[in-house]
Amino acid sequence: MEIEKHHDRLREEDSSNSKSWSELPPDLLDLVFKRLTFANFHRAKSVCSSWLSSSKQSMPRNNHTPWLILFPKDAENNSCRLFNPEEKDKLYKQTREDEDLRSEFAKSFCIATFGNWLLMRDPLYTLSIVNLFTNEIITLPPVESQLGTTKIDRISFDNIEFRITSDKGKKYERRGLRFQSPLLWIDEKTRDYIVLWGILERYCKGCVVYSRNGDNSWNQIPETPDCCDMVYKDSKLYFLSSSRSFIIFDFFSGGMMMTPPQVSFQSFVSVDLYRSLRISVNIVATMIVVTVSGEVLKVEKLWGRLAGWSFRVYKAYSSSGLFERRKVIDSLGDDDEAMLLDQGITVLADDANGFVRNSIYFSVSRHNHSHETFYVFNLETKKTEPLHKFDSSSSVDQFSRGRWLFPNFTESKQVTGREVL
Repeated sequence: MEIEKHHDRLREEDSSNSKSWSELPPDLLDLVFKRLTFANFHRAKSVCSSWLSSSKQSMPRNNHTPWLILFPKDAENNSCRLFNPEEKDKLYKQTREDEDLRSEFAKSFCIATFGNWLLMRDPLYTLSIVNLFTNEIITLPPVESQLGTTKIDRISFDNIEFRITSDKGKKYERRGLRFQSPLLWIDEKTRDYIVLWGILERYCKGCVVYSRNGDNSWNQIPETPDCCDMVYKDSKLYFLSSSRSFIIFDFFSGGMMMTPPQVSFQSFVSVDLYRSLRISVNIVATMIVVTVSGEVLKVEKLWGRLAGWSFRVYKAYSSSGLFERRKVIDSLGDDDEAMLLDQGITVLADDANGFVRNSIYFSVSRHNHSHETFYVFNLETKKTEPLHKFDSSSSVDQFSRGRWLFPNFTESKQVTGREVL
């Protein structure tokens, strides 16, 4: 009998406590909110008025799930939207409207991302780094301020015409510039940054250039002609040339940046461009990807008029050395990774973050790079599908370009969710 009374008392206490969720102390709520993902954080805000009030003093947990930022076609239609793979039914937007920044996003191109930061190129080929949430802008040196043997001269500012002089003294004139494999890294606290891109023209071997905070010019890295693709991760630059050179450069040693960066590994990796494999199927690009564990994969992007898009993936390098084999692999890591081809990296994939294991997420540019469509290729099934329904929705045609990024929400609360348009 006493045991039954005790159980009844506990049930009464549980029933009483169930009515007091809104009375949890703010300090405890803060601990809860800090452990929630962005999506769950915003769900928790709708529990009651006291939770909503407490959420204004907290931030969601920053995880390593990449989001997709979609850029508008023009400033009049819309601002940027953010797509979270964890949620298939929402796009997010910033609540704070900045007309100048919105106009900048509409007329400029985002060519690389890191954290909350975007590397932007405007119509005059001026480069800048923009913080998506704080609107902070860092202007980079003019592209023609080159320290090295390859020179870039702007011969007509209004018509965007440039003259490139190679290390052999040959001169080539062209309209606009091609930024090969642009990369961005920035320290969120100190604002130290590195921006890299390859000078690559049809008749000029070019080189890779970089600029850091405090630089007034672009420094050129020796031994980097014919840039095919490159990735910057963990203070290392992974460089692949179309002439088969594979080089790893170290930018830091003992916490100090080295000038110029030092070669820590060099070998050869086969590169096939535009080679026909079978009827109507061609290799249209060869790229490198650095996995979560630090291995390097070589990825061949294939296009066939009838077969569509597909890929072949090879192991190229690990910390133990080069081990490229002409054997196609059909898994990434321990089958728990997905590849962001445009970023040159893999990320952990599971049901919670919305990414499919052993899949390649990639984009296809159309109309002279003014419009992009996003796809997912499954290495196991060999099938390609659109990333999400908004890719084929005419109601979101106002979003023409996009980039993956890893947002850090501690910098801003200026994001709200809304249904996909």
